This record gives sequence, C-alpha cells and structure tokens, in this order.
Amino acid sequence: MRNIIPAAAILLVGTAVAAPAQETEHYTIERTENGYVRMDTRTGQISTCTESNGQLVCRLATEERQAYQDEIDSLQSRLDALEDRIAALEEGGAAAKSEDLPSDEEVEKTLGLMERFFRRFMDIARDLEREFRQEEEPAPPTQDRT
Repeated sequence: MRNIIPAAAILLVGTAVAAPAQETEHYTIERTENGYVRMDTRTGQISTCTESNGQLVCRLATEERQAYQDEIDSLQSRLDALEDRIAALEEGGAAAKSEDLPSDEEVEKTLGLMERFFRRFMDIARDLEREFRQEEEPAPPTQDRT
C-alpha cells in the first residue's frame, strides 16, 4: 500500500512535467507525516491528500472549508429573509383580497351589463342568420313563354 502513494505522486508530478509550462506550475505537492498537501498556485487553495484504496483523495483545507461555510451561512440568511418576506406578502395579500372583493351592488351592475351585451349579441347573430338564409333561397322558377 505504501508503494502506491509515491507511485501516485510520481504519476501526478510526471503528468505535470509533460504538460505545458503554465500547467506545471498549477499545483505543487508536498509530502507530510499524514499524506500530502496540494496547493493550487493560481488560486492559493490548499488541499490535504491521503491514500485511500490505492488512490490519493484530496480534501479542502480547514481555511477553505470555513470560507465555504461562511458562504453557506450567508446564503441561508438570505433564504430565511426571503421566506419571511414571502410569508408577510401572503398574509398581506389575504387581507387585501377580502377588501378587494366587489360589493353586491357592483356584482349586480356587472351582471346587468353582461346580460345586455349577450342579448344584443344574440340579436345580431339571429339577424345575420336570417340574412344568410334569404341569400340561400333560390329564386322562384320563371315560366317558359313558348
């Protein structure tokens, strides 16, 4: 098992050497008592690597975990604020809905207007139907004078 760790490290370093110059400096790997430490030279992120089942497993260092936890906490705070705002809007919306309902008088007035509209519409439809039937009726046959 211990032979696998150096082989994996050599494989990582060997891959980096074969890459272009900018890629070779992307990560640096240092051996420690408990495994390896990998640093991303572009971002400064540090990961601790241990051997597990013949492979190197790298995890973010404590500082970076704290940064991610801070971001998660910030997002959780924003989510809580949004949920509170939604609840307040829903409560206010329910009250406004009951106040916005039309009175019985307004309902009757609206129904009266709708009834007049539909009666007038039906009269127009009947008139058009009569005109259409008159156009379809054939002219009476004319008598032959011969």
